[in-house]
Amino acid sequence: MEPEGLHQQCLADDHRHRLRCCLLAATGAHLGSGGRVIPENSTGEHEPDYRFTLANERTFLAWIRSSLSLLAAGIAVVQLIPAFPVPGLRTVTGGLLVVLAVLCAGNGVLRWQRVEHAMRHDQALPPQRVPWVLAVGLAALALVGLVLVVLKGIEG
Repeated sequence: MEPEGLHQQCLADDHRHRLRCCLLAATGAHLGSGGRVIPENSTGEHEPDYRFTLANERTFLAWIRSSLSLLAAGIAVVQLIPAFPVPGLRTVTGGLLVVLAVLCAGNGVLRWQRVEHAMRHDQALPPQRVPWVLAVGLAALALVGLVLVVLKGIEG
């Protein structure tokens, strides 16, 4: 007789696989990629496949690289570019780029933590809203750049 609450994998046709799954379910472990046994601790947490962890870290590093690029652009706008035809616009543009850089770095850390938690608890990946904010912010800055190019062309 089988213990109650077994994983659906325990309903397999292969007797050996079925026995292995029943034993794993009784101990709180489960099968990972390649048939590897992954133990669960008392909080229902397990070690995810290292490839997914490394992919999550690469994504985090991409967020950090993007943040550094935005930060460098913000500093360059304020320190290196000549004054814009509209007073104060250079400072506002540089400031918005720095704000986007901070948002990007903060989101990278939070996203890394949330995805890591989801992988360890076999949950769905969390939704992401920050890329929309970044896209809107960069589109607004691109429109400002377009206006500046047009103004420069009109002035000669």
